Amino acid sequence: MSIHIVALGNEGDAFHQDQRPSGLIRTYLGRSPLVSGDESSLLLNAAGTVARPVFTEYQASAFGNVKLLVHDCPVWDIFDSDWYTSRNLIGRGDIIVIKYNVNDKFSFHEVKDNYIPVIKRALNSVPVIIAAVGTRQNEELPCTCPLCTSDRGSCVSTTEGIQLAKELGATYLELHSLDDFYIGKYFGGVLEYFMIQALNQKTSEKMKKRKMCTSFHGIRPPQLEQPEKMPVLKAEASHYNSDLNNLLFCCQCVDVVFYHPDLQGVAEAHKIVLCAVSHVFMLLFNVKSPADIQDPTIIRTSQDLFAVNRDPTASPGTGRACPGNPPLRVVVKDVAFCSCLSAILRFIYSGAFQWEELEDDIRKKLKDSGDVSNVIEKVKCILKTPGKINCLRNCKTYQARKPLWFYNTSLKFFLNKPMLADVVFEIQGTTVPAHRAILVARCEVMAAMFNGNYMEAKSVLIPVYGVSKETFLSFLEYLYTDSCCPAGIFQAMCLLICAEMYQVSRLQHICELFIVTQLQSMPSRELASMNLDIVDLLKKAKFHHSDCLSTWLLHFIATNYLIFSQKPEFQDLSDGGTHDSEPANAEG
Repeated sequence: MSIHIVALGNEGDAFHQDQRPSGLIRTYLGRSPLVSGDESSLLLNAAGTVARPVFTEYQASAFGNVKLLVHDCPVWDIFDSDWYTSRNLIGRGDIIVIKYNVNDKFSFHEVKDNYIPVIKRALNSVPVIIAAVGTRQNEELPCTCPLCTSDRGSCVSTTEGIQLAKELGATYLELHSLDDFYIGKYFGGVLEYFMIQALNQKTSEKMKKRKMCTSFHGIRPPQLEQPEKMPVLKAEASHYNSDLNNLLFCCQCVDVVFYHPDLQGVAEAHKIVLCAVSHVFMLLFNVKSPADIQDPTIIRTSQDLFAVNRDPTASPGTGRACPGNPPLRVVVKDVAFCSCLSAILRFIYSGAFQWEELEDDIRKKLKDSGDVSNVIEKVKCILKTPGKINCLRNCKTYQARKPLWFYNTSLKFFLNKPMLADVVFEIQGTTVPAHRAILVARCEVMAAMFNGNYMEAKSVLIPVYGVSKETFLSFLEYLYTDSCCPAGIFQAMCLLICAEMYQVSRLQHICELFIVTQLQSMPSRELASMNLDIVDLLKKAKFHHSDCLSTWLLHFIATNYLIFSQKPEFQDLSDGGTHDSEPANAEG
């Protein structure tokens, strides 16, 4: 039995300065412990006698007794000069390897535009490996930030390589150097995996031919052990309250500063959080006008309690504001209210229902009971709903209900709206406005991106790749409201991939539960007739580290064996499959 590997492309020799033979394929054949051969096994065809051979042929043995035939074609001109030979090479190949140097962007785009469409037509359902070789010149280590675009100028970025792999259904690898780790363990491990898959497929095809030549009939399917009970997926507890409460203490993305007229007792906050709980702050920050509110008590509270200071020299300057405009300066006119402002902000950021704790904190600040009552009444006026009698008069009854956050519903009012937005995402040719404070509080990847030494920390317009606009809006809806409702199983899987991309584990669990609930609620007849690839869901769950969902899907397939055994994708899985590759960060 033999395996035919076709390698296309020139990865360059910038990493070999010791005059030894360079090249990805040659290096692998010389170092892999599973491949046996020597210099005498190198055979050059007739074209190899010229200065630039069209292709080089290697012969060796793999896994002991398997013949390994490799054609290494560094020159793409073979597709122009000898289309018949190149088509036959690709057609007979069991594994295709496409190589390029990450610092040769001109050649990469020439190959992508001119030759990749030709290769796609000649492919015959064989596994493809995209090998990006080299370290980019403008960085010591490759950036793993999902939104980074720092290497898009002169080098081939990771995103471009992933998109190419997605077009061919290939496995994408980055080989920063041709050393033992990247060649032997990384590239060699993937190549040897596909070699084993090719051997299994050829063995399976031989077995099928033997069965067709025999006269056996009525072969029963294997009797699988049915699980007594499918594993239960448990949802992760919500940390929505603590996320927004921690935002007050970390003081990131501050865009409003409260202070005395004498610049003492400064307190920092975020407009988006304050406007989510109070129409007084909406009026103060020009989110709404007096004509929109039409409630004299709210208008009077805003005018009597606060004043916006436009003098740029009056601010103490925190130095932690977002890019663009400096923090807005707000003077608190009431001295007693201002002295308790820190406790009032903690009360608002923690959900605005812990009245007993607020009263205790105010009593510690103020000795006079009349001042305490006055400050409490002002807090109630700040939380008042326009046009309604103040429902917060009985604070204990209100606290006994312990409602969910104001923000769960109020922050949704600002979702995909330009009001108070300080960052804009560019997705699929459209823009989505958002608020840095919410993103930083709810997503650790966003927090590192906006506060680290990245381009996004100083930019307002940020491009997003590998995610559709609908999926990204659902992702933002979860960050703003702590809830999401996917339209179906496919959208839930797309949202799960996006959540894994930004490391939001609880959203991944929600998507897992949604998929499990939808599959469990389907009748057997509907499950058999619908166009749903359960095996593809299983592959995506495993690739994106959703271990709980992949385990559950395996039990689900075993439980419904008679239903899925009639589907072609299940036949491919049971026969060993052609290849199990998944482009990184690819949606859907």
